[in-house]
Amino acid sequence: MKKVVSLLLLMAMAMTLVVGCGKTNNKNTAGNATEPTQAATDTPAATEETTPEAGGDVSGIKVGVIYIGDENEGYTAAHMAGIDEMIAALGLSADQVIEKTTIGEDEAAYDAAVDLADQGCNIIFANSFGHETYMMQAAAEFPEVQFCHATGYQAKSSGLPNMHNYFTAVYESRYVSGVVAGLKLNEMIEKGDITADQAKMGYVGAFPYAEVVSGYTAFYLGAKSVCPSVTMEVQYTNSWADMAAENEVAKSLIANGAKVISQHADTTGAPTACEEAGVPVVGYNVDMTSVAPNTALTSATINWGPYYTYAVKSIIDGTPIATDWCQGFADGAVGTSPLNEKAVAAGTAEKVAEVEAALKDGSLKVFDTSTFTVQNSKLEDLITSNADFAKFSAYVSDGYFHESEVISAPAFELRIDGITELTK
Repeated sequence: MKKVVSLLLLMAMAMTLVVGCGKTNNKNTAGNATEPTQAATDTPAATEETTPEAGGDVSGIKVGVIYIGDENEGYTAAHMAGIDEMIAALGLSADQVIEKTTIGEDEAAYDAAVDLADQGCNIIFANSFGHETYMMQAAAEFPEVQFCHATGYQAKSSGLPNMHNYFTAVYESRYVSGVVAGLKLNEMIEKGDITADQAKMGYVGAFPYAEVVSGYTAFYLGAKSVCPSVTMEVQYTNSWADMAAENEVAKSLIANGAKVISQHADTTGAPTACEEAGVPVVGYNVDMTSVAPNTALTSATINWGPYYTYAVKSIIDGTPIATDWCQGFADGAVGTSPLNEKAVAAGTAEKVAEVEAALKDGSLKVFDTSTFTVQNSKLEDLITSNADFAKFSAYVSDGYFHESEVISAPAFELRIDGITELTK
């Protein structure tokens, strides 16, 4: 029954998106840190251009999009919302965008890219990590087409001028949502529901990739900034979107003593388990209050619209697309869903506003190296004394790890003290 409720939520959300964009999606059925590059912050803020007039002559534009999922899972739904934002901002018509859903991370991705190029697309987006090699293959064969890949890291090293990577500083929204979780733990401690040493969180992760490690570390550091005694356990599902597995992992973490749950996986499986158990939960991608009305605190969200608008506008204007692009709170590319006042601790809204302001003005760095240790050592000390950590030297300076500043893709794959991975 809970699964049905979850699906109904996401279907309702998808209907809202489709109705909101006012277009007919041309969806096919085929299924989903290295060398410094041009900094994402060099790119213009696409959100400044939000009117169709800003799009100029769009008559020759055709856009292709390859999604790993569809409108029924939050990650792809968020990308679809970003495409819709781009369409509205630039004044494209429905037949100028071709979307392919549930494209796997295999040859299907290459086939989809070739088909879109053959249909005349000037620019092709792909939204899943495992799509990257197939986009590079297609980019080499279609040099006149621009290929943009979300969450990847090989655009610069590929040497292909028409290959680009993009991501957002989602670690910032993870940090803010961690603050929300930490305040909730403090409330439990103050009420005597738990002791300070029982302030343990659980995290449902997809894969042990840097993207997930960066995200859960940011979430933990946000919680720790307000609840110093917090610890966290992470368990992976080895899938981006497996509702049953996410549900079971959340239940396992709760049984192991987790008082708050969060996730980097794409379904409502974890929030559903938390609602059944009465455990506070922080979601991902979309607002989870419809499936967890009493326990969802907030969700870390991404707005892909600024990038899609920027990239397509670059085609219209005939200007280069950045090899790596990443923006965060200051540019409206990440955020958090509305706080669930029924579930959050008192004073949460005020603290969130304070933290977001500090992130926007740059006075708060998520990966401030004075706030964590690795193997009981300061990160800078490990970099100079341990060869295993030397590779991080390009990322660490001025007292913090420069996540997504060297390349757009997450690179923070360090396992810091206070977090335990239960599975690999």
